[in-house]
Amino acid sequence: MTADPQHFARFEPFDPIEGIVIREPVGVGPGYWVGAPGVMFDETDGAFYCLYRVRRPRGVEPDRGAEVHLARSADGVAFEDIWTGTKDQLGTTSIERSAIRRLEPHRWALYTSFVDPADGRWRTDLVEADRPEAFDLRTHRPVFIAGDLGVEGVKDPFVFQVAGLYHMVLSFATASGSDKADAMHGTHDAYNTGLIRSATGLATSHDGLDWKWQGEIFGPGHDGWDRYCSRIGCLWQSGGVWLAIYDGSADVSENYEERAGLCYSHDLRTFHRVSRDGPVMTTPRGHGAIRYFDVLDFPHATYFYYEMAREDGAHDLRVFVRTK
Repeated sequence: MTADPQHFARFEPFDPIEGIVIREPVGVGPGYWVGAPGVMFDETDGAFYCLYRVRRPRGVEPDRGAEVHLARSADGVAFEDIWTGTKDQLGTTSIERSAIRRLEPHRWALYTSFVDPADGRWRTDLVEADRPEAFDLRTHRPVFIAGDLGVEGVKDPFVFQVAGLYHMVLSFATASGSDKADAMHGTHDAYNTGLIRSATGLATSHDGLDWKWQGEIFGPGHDGWDRYCSRIGCLWQSGGVWLAIYDGSADVSENYEERAGLCYSHDLRTFHRVSRDGPVMTTPRGHGAIRYFDVLDFPHATYFYYEMAREDGAHDLRVFVRTK
């Protein structure tokens, strides 16, 4: 059947349960999560790279986001770990999503987000190395510190290039009221307090090292299923339009259990919400969480990487491959 020539940038949801499990959590039950993938394909060596975070519940040592792993694959499905970083190397209570890019033939960058030990806010930093196996989190330097931007947290980088210019999409939090810092940051996770607004911002860089904040590009509305959090996790081009999958939640009770929404943009500065009446994808398992998408779109297939809830409340890391 011929496709509708007036239906542009078509997106067809899929059943996330059909995805292939890449990594299992280290425990059973809520709070045991593996995911927040940051994926890239390196055309120089023809390999897929996937950064993922391992988390345990608060109180189960080493609790929260204690580890970030880097895995390599020849086919984008079967991954082998080649590097591990731990939160003690950053002096932090938790690590969140990270991203990786090759900057030069022999220079790599790892962008990681973690709780700033100075003030309990999420921040995003950079680590450089001459090869992916050689990253050392102890050599991190700031990309964005929340206080410098006048926000309550900045994390979850997604990095890509357009005509050689680097772009970074980030989650950032602003206060939704007049609450004091202790109320928002006393638990070292303002996003889980209900006292913030969780939106999406953009930054750009000519070299992948020095970044300029461009401001908000997408945020939660006043009502709807995604009125608390609207966090773009990834984007890709389809028919000349930027499609983006975002994590959405209605209130703080759904923090950590977000579901997937869809939006689009023509200019990477203004995004239009498609999934107004509900998430574009969810799962009947656990609390229904399907979040932290990353997408690699090739001429022959599209690879969707995501974190998904299991029946026991834990989260695993999956990939769904759609051939064209």
